[in-house]
Amino acid sequence: MIRLDPDQCYAAVRSRDRRFDGWFVTAVRTTGIYCRPSCPAITPKRANVDFFPTAATAQQRGFRACKRCRPDASPGSPEWNARQDVVGRAMRLIADGAVERDGVNGLATRLGYSARHLNRLLTAELGAGPLAIARAQRAHTARLLIETTTMALTDVAFAAGFGSVRQFNDTIREVFAAAPGELRRSAGPSTGVTSPATGEVRLRLATRPPFAGGDVLAFLGARAIPGVESWDGVVYRRAIALPNGHGVVSLTAGDDHVVALVRLAAWSDLSTAVQRVRRLLDLDADPEAVDDALAADRTLRRRVRRTPGRRSPASVDPYETAVRAIVGQQVSVAGARTVAARIVAAVSDDLALADDELTHVFPAPDRLAAAPDDAFSMPAARAATIRRLAAAIVDGAVRLDPGVAPVEARAELIRLAGVGPWTADYVVMRGLGHPDTFLPTDLGVVHSLAALGLAPDDARRWAPWRSYAVHHLWAALSDRSPPPSPAPSRAPSPAAGGKALS
Repeated sequence: MIRLDPDQCYAAVRSRDRRFDGWFVTAVRTTGIYCRPSCPAITPKRANVDFFPTAATAQQRGFRACKRCRPDASPGSPEWNARQDVVGRAMRLIADGAVERDGVNGLATRLGYSARHLNRLLTAELGAGPLAIARAQRAHTARLLIETTTMALTDVAFAAGFGSVRQFNDTIREVFAAAPGELRRSAGPSTGVTSPATGEVRLRLATRPPFAGGDVLAFLGARAIPGVESWDGVVYRRAIALPNGHGVVSLTAGDDHVVALVRLAAWSDLSTAVQRVRRLLDLDADPEAVDDALAADRTLRRRVRRTPGRRSPASVDPYETAVRAIVGQQVSVAGARTVAARIVAAVSDDLALADDELTHVFPAPDRLAAAPDDAFSMPAARAATIRRLAAAIVDGAVRLDPGVAPVEARAELIRLAGVGPWTADYVVMRGLGHPDTFLPTDLGVVHSLAALGLAPDDARRWAPWRSYAVHHLWAALSDRSPPPSPAPSRAPSPAAGGKALS
C-alpha cells in the first residue's frame, strides 16, 4: 500500500490544512468515520486514527464517510495526474468510467494485464481493487447529486453509474449510514438546477487554491472552435461527445471552484463528463507545490507571483487535441481556429442537443479518416496527416486515452508521417495532461526564453513541472507589447513542429 507518513498526515489534520484534501483520508477507529484532513470536527487522538490513500480503502475497512466535512467533495489527488505507472493509469481510467463501460476485464485489457493481476496490483498499492474504487466513485457522485440538486433519486442512481436502484440504495446506506432520502433532507434546500426533461444539472467543482481560473478559461476561450466552443470573457462553453450521447458544459471560475452547468443526452454520462471537465481545467493539481518549485527560479519568480495557481489545462479528448495540434502546425491561433471550424462544419455530427451557440461536436475519427479533400482548407500533406492519425486511432495503432503511458503515446504518434516532436509533445502535455513536458521548438516558448536570456536546455531546472512553465512562458509572451517579430531563422517543417503562437 502507498506509504503515508503518519506524523505528516496528523500534522495536516491538526492544522485542518485544506491543501491535503484529496491526498488522503483520515479514518477514526472510535467512530467508524473517515474524514478529509480539513474536517472542522474536534481533532481525534493520534492513537485513534489511520490514514488511507483513497476513500475506497477506508470503505473496504468498514468506515463510512463523514456527514460534516463530506470527503467526497474534495478535489482528487494530484498524484494520479503525475504517476505514469499502471496504478496511476488505472486510476485515471476508472475516474473516466472505464469500469462502468467495460468492466474490470475491459479495464485490465486496456492496460495490458489480466483482471486478476490488476486487482492484485491495485489492492497491494491502495488497499482496494478496481471494483471497490469504482464503487466509491459512484457513491461520491451520488451524494453530490443528492445533496446539491433536485434530481429524482432514480435519476441520481443511473447518473452516478449504478446498475439498479436497489444497488444504489444499498451502497448509499453502507457508505454514508443513511438512506438517499435522509441525505437529501439533511442537506437542506438545494441550489442546484436540474431538469430531467433537458438533462441539465448545476454543479460546484472543487479545486485547491490558489486557482487562476479566469486565466485557464481565457486560454481555452482564445482557442475556441466556433460551433464546438464559445467564450464570452466570463463563461466558457463547449459541446462534448460522451460514451452514451452528446453533452454541453458551461464553465464559470470562482476562487476555489468552478461552477459547471452540465446538459446531457444521457444521465449515465454525468460522472464521465465531470471527470473530463476536471482534467480539462487541471482541477486536481497541487498549485502550491508547482508555484513553490517554479518561483524558486528567479527567472520565473515574477511570473508565478503575478499569477499564482496557474493551471496546465488538458483536454476532454486527447484525440481531439492531436487533430488540433496538426491543424495548428505553422499557423497562428486565430488561423487554426478558422481552419478547424471549417473542418467541423464539413465533417462533424450535428450537436444532438438544442443550443443557441453550439452546433457540432468535434468530428469522430472514422469521419475524419474518410473525409474528402475539400473538407480541409490546408496543405494536402497536413490533411493527409490528419487522415492518417484518425485512421490509426480507429484501427488501434495509436491509442490516446487517460490510461495510455505518455512515452508510448509519443512513440506511436511520431511513427506517423507528418507528426514530429513538437506535435507529439503538445499532445502529451495538453491531450494527456502530463505535468512535465516541455516544448523546446515552440516559437512562442523560444521567444519567451530569449527574452529571459535562457536556452531550451535551461528548462531542465523546472522539472517536474515543465508543462506549467510552458504556460507561464506563453503568458509572458502574450503580455508583451508589441508582440515579438517572427523568428529570423528558417521555420521548422510541420513534422518537426514550431508554431507562431501556441
